Formats: sequence, C-alpha cells, structure tokens
Amino acid sequence: MSQEKITIKNKNGQGTILSAIINFPGGFDQNRKYPAVVVSHPGGGVKEQTAGLYAKKLAEQGLITIAYDASYQGESTGEPRQLENPYIRTEDVSAVIDYLTTLPYVDPEKIGAMGICAGAGYTANAAINDHRIKAVGMVSAVNIGSMFRNGWENTVKDADALPYLLAGSNARTADAESTDLQTIPLAPEKEEDAPNEELREAWEYYHTDRCQYPTAPGFATTRSLSQIISYDAYNKAEAFFTQPLLAIVGSAAGSAWMSDDLIERAASADKIKYIVEGANHMSLYDRENYVNEAAGQLISFFHEKLG
Repeated sequence: MSQEKITIKNKNGQGTILSAIINFPGGFDQNRKYPAVVVSHPGGGVKEQTAGLYAKKLAEQGLITIAYDASYQGESTGEPRQLENPYIRTEDVSAVIDYLTTLPYVDPEKIGAMGICAGAGYTANAAINDHRIKAVGMVSAVNIGSMFRNGWENTVKDADALPYLLAGSNARTADAESTDLQTIPLAPEKEEDAPNEELREAWEYYHTDRCQYPTAPGFATTRSLSQIISYDAYNKAEAFFTQPLLAIVGSAAGSAWMSDDLIERAASADKIKYIVEGANHMSLYDRENYVNEAAGQLISFFHEKLG
C-alpha cells in the first residue's frame, strides 16, 4: 500500500480546500479501474486518527480510499476554525466524490463511503442526497443532531434541547462583535468532565497520548449548535436511502441506538447490523482487535457491493 497527500477544491459554494490522504492498494496500476471509498472522521477528529486507520486497512485489501479533514478543521481551509456545520460536513463527502470521479483509475460506478461516529451520520446523509455513493459503511454511528437533542443514550426529549438551540443563536450574536469565538467540547476536555466510562475514553482518545493530534482540539464553535440541534442525518431515509448499508456497533456502545434508528428508517432492502462483542463506542476507533474485526467486515462488504 502507498499513499499521497492531496488537496481537493470544494465546489459546494463554501470555497474551502480539503486536505486529504489518498491510499493506493499494493500493486497499484493506474491503467486499471478500482473501486474507491471515502472515509469521514468523527466530530472533533482529523484524518490522521481513526479515519486514516480504517482508510489504510481498506486500501491494504485492494480499495482506493480517501481520508480527509472536514472544511474548517484539521489542515483544510475555512474560517471560523472548528466550525461543525453538519450541512457543510455532509457536502464535504460529496466534494471528495467529485474529486474521485475525475481520477481515470477510479470506477465512478463503484464508489462507496464510510465514517466513524458523526462521520458515519454525515456519510448516511450524503448517501441520501448523493446516489453516486453505491454502498455505505458505518462504525459507531452518531446522528449528531439526535445526540445533541436526545443525549448519548436517548434519554432527553427533543423539546428539552431548546436551550442549546438558543445558546447557538446567542453565540452567533456574541461572535458578531468578537474575534474570540465561543466554543463547546465535542469530547470531555478533562477526565473528570466525563459522565460515564465510555465518554471518559473519548477524553482519553482526544487528549492523551492514546491518539491526540495537534490539529484535533476536540471542540467546536458554539455557533454550530444553531445548525446541529435541528439537524437529522437520516432525514428522508425512508424514501431515499436505498443503497446497501453495513452498520457496525459495539455490544457495549451507548450510542448503538443511532445505528438502529437508521437501520429501521432506511428504505434499503439490504441493511445489516454487525455487533462487535465487548467493544464500546470508542474502542472501535483504535483498539487493534476490535478495529481488525470491524475492518474485516467492511472490506468484505465493500468488495461485495462495489465489485
């Protein structure tokens, strides 16, 4: 396997340049046509973390893969930094597909997409809108709107999230008069801030030597709440999500309900939930035994569905 760092001009109206890494399978022949998979990172993450790990594993088994930094994040361009606008993040997936269709060695009829955590939710939303995506893989999927509205374990009513929506609007007002933008954590910033063990691992992943990375601060602009709270990554899945779906979840994942939600709602007749025994949400990011099991399922799935 080999890889190359590239940039992708996002033509979706935001004017950002995406920083990405394209991975080529061993024995790559530019005169052949390959299936390709776009890999989207979690909220607060970057391409060098779990998205890059899965992208490498899929490329080692014959797939061209691209892991990229979302607009306004990582090494991609855009201001304000750390904007987590879910509509833009969904469009980023399609921007990478735009790029893939220009490559002579990629079969445009064999493009798949996958993501981890919020990246999986954004991938699902992109697939609803963009049927150039022929197959969808999800690992520890999070519908970021549902998570912020309803809590990690789906215990909060939608209407009770109104204060967060108002906080986003108030932050926009405050930001209009300041260059020091308000922020919110996407992972606990301190170990003692974590409400449970699973989210303590999120702190550990993003803020310790486990997998911290200089371009992944683990927070977002507070103004992002004005888009996140009302967002549904699975909007109109009942009508338009017709592609094959593989949702991989840990048996101990508090977030599993968000994978179940898409499996129930998607119009697709080809949808599978695969449970990794013993894994929680975060352990599927980087724990070798769990990642290898999940990657094995994804590799088989994409080869079968993309051909």
